[in-house]
Amino acid sequence: MKIYTHPVPSDQISLLERPQQQKQQVDEAVQEIIGLVRRNGDKALLAFAEKFDKAQLNQLQVSPEEIQTAAELLSPTLKAAIQTAYENIYRFHEACFTRDYPVINTMPGIKCWRRSMPIQKVGLYIPGGTAPLFSTVLMLGIPAKIAGNEQVVLCSPTDQQGNIHPAVLYTAQLCGISEIYKTGGAQAIAAMTYGTESIPAVNKIFGPGNAFVTRAKELSQQAGVAIDMPAGPSEVLIIADAQADPAFVAADLLAQAEHGPDSQVILLTDSVDLAQTVQQNIEEQLESLPRKLTAQQALKNSKSIILTSIEECVAWSDAYAPEHLIINTQNATSLAQSIKVAGSVFIGSLTCESLGDYASGTNHTLPTYGYARNYSGVSVDSFVNKVTFQEADAQGIQLLGPAVEAMAAAEGLDAHKNAVSLRLSKIKKS
Repeated sequence: MKIYTHPVPSDQISLLERPQQQKQQVDEAVQEIIGLVRRNGDKALLAFAEKFDKAQLNQLQVSPEEIQTAAELLSPTLKAAIQTAYENIYRFHEACFTRDYPVINTMPGIKCWRRSMPIQKVGLYIPGGTAPLFSTVLMLGIPAKIAGNEQVVLCSPTDQQGNIHPAVLYTAQLCGISEIYKTGGAQAIAAMTYGTESIPAVNKIFGPGNAFVTRAKELSQQAGVAIDMPAGPSEVLIIADAQADPAFVAADLLAQAEHGPDSQVILLTDSVDLAQTVQQNIEEQLESLPRKLTAQQALKNSKSIILTSIEECVAWSDAYAPEHLIINTQNATSLAQSIKVAGSVFIGSLTCESLGDYASGTNHTLPTYGYARNYSGVSVDSFVNKVTFQEADAQGIQLLGPAVEAMAAAEGLDAHKNAVSLRLSKIKKS
């Protein structure tokens, strides 16, 4: 990580710039993949499994026997850990969800209310490859379970033997998901968008992924299928003062950097000494990481920025709009109240981002690449439609009708006015 000391305000935009993605090359590849899946269906998916995952599959859907066997392959310790995470995530998401809203009498005889209605068919994408994210199954499967979606489809790539990671299958079963398919990448998104002989088309697609998955999701939106949010590479920003433990700060930066070579980590501090000591700790901790090369690539996109005050750090953080924000300062709790933009905030020296990634209860599917300015992380609300209802009785339409007639007439929409006038006339005659 390069250290920048007391940059001028005009440098803010360039210093907080995210890594640029090769969009044209990605777009061309994804367009080709989508076209093949639309034309050839399952045949294309099987061919892509052999090409990208080196796996020769006989069928795409995971059998009940494979799901059952997965549980036997996991240690009791891991299963207990997944259960703990499940309970915390379920507890938090259920508490934050409102299914039925109160009926509001906006005026005598006029009732309005809102209800959360589950989206009928949803698709969950779970990355595999170098890091099979079974934790993401919890983050997506639990809200879907609470929402009560009619059909939940899960897609994930396999290993070279044609097996989805057993922790993914075990966690899916825990979340009540049994419709699981062996396909990954942009082709999985295409399958859930358009449907194939085996995989049904869905109404909304959830889940993180690389640049190819992200672009495929963007194109799915254009095809009329909703997605959870736009996304880019994962990121963390840390605000730390001179009292922060440099080993903690370095560990948190590396925890995010190991996600992928295009991840970005940012340290904002008012202490030159801290920035330098954190750099030393990063170099020491990096040596023992199995994903050292991945983290090193991410660190090339990353920066330590020394500003004049912690308050200035907050302003720079809001400008960056981080996916994850860690506040490791003496006054972290009060400082968190001044944050205006972030995907998820981690307060205090002991609250590492790893807690939220796995088991604290909050969701780790969050807006990246600056989208925290206008998108929220996944919640149960992401899996439902908020449908409004209204009901008028005779008193209500008599009181409200004249106002609607006047407004419709002013807009030149006489059929709208007539729909009210006919009813008022009939009530008057009766």
